[in-house]
Amino acid sequence: MSGRRDYDITFVGLNPGSTEFDFELGKTFFEQDKTTYFNDIQAKVNLKLEKNSGFMQLKFEVGGIADILCNRCGNPLKIDLWDDFEMLVKLVDNPDEMNENNEDPDVFFISRTESHLNVKDWLFEFTILSIPQYPVCGEDEKGNSKCNQEVIQMLEKLTENEEKDTTTIWKGLDKFKDN
Repeated sequence: MSGRRDYDITFVGLNPGSTEFDFELGKTFFEQDKTTYFNDIQAKVNLKLEKNSGFMQLKFEVGGIADILCNRCGNPLKIDLWDDFEMLVKLVDNPDEMNENNEDPDVFFISRTESHLNVKDWLFEFTILSIPQYPVCGEDEKGNSKCNQEVIQMLEKLTENEEKDTTTIWKGLDKFKDN
């Protein structure tokens, strides 16, 4: 899958009820956004579309693996992706106005005359949201950090130095504290 149309779902021809779509997303899919912080990713998204008259319920089930770096020490990590997201797509006469005034991020409006629904942006967003915001190495069975201990020790030294620097900067102001 490479083009934007690969992520169009033609819902007009679907019978009312549930239909499933599977998407496999690799690193090339995410190259549109240069701010992603993973080295590699292999995501699988199962989309269950429940078609009703006047609206569609979409459920995105994200799975897969992302290669990222630990936020604490910089070690490479393999993170399992697993999350569910739901969207409600309503068919209306004035979708632009409705989307502009809509405060619910889980509801999206499209025109009654539409025949296709593009899910590329949702696939991207929901997969990125499946990656932890603050990934760390974790702990072993004894409760010890799996992080690179050399890096942790260097960070502790830097923190100690910063604390010393901030106390000496404000040291002369202590005499004004009681006035």
